[in-house]
Amino acid sequence: MTFAPIDRAGPAVEFWVQVQPRAQRAEVAGSRSDALLVRVTAPPRDGEANEAVLRLLAETLHLPRGSIRIIAGTAQRRKRIRIDGLTSKELLERLAPILHRS
Repeated sequence: MTFAPIDRAGPAVEFWVQVQPRAQRAEVAGSRSDALLVRVTAPPRDGEANEAVLRLLAETLHLPRGSIRIIAGTAQRRKRIRIDGLTSKELLERLAPILHRS
């Protein structure tokens, strides 16, 4: 399986991320199976890692933090992300440098 975001009405896009909390550095590290691999330095407690994932994605994709949210998996390492105002094509274009190096 490969990373494949899904378009939703809005426009909006949804996709899976696999989170590695307490990593040495924060980065979007490519893809793993059908999910985007996201490493954050924050620990997985009190929503710290979740917030770090959302901030990192906003920064990486050059989007406002408010347009990105977790819609499933808030207490899991595998999370479903929704981004409002972006299509899957635009998402893949913004992630191309990262996905091609992994």
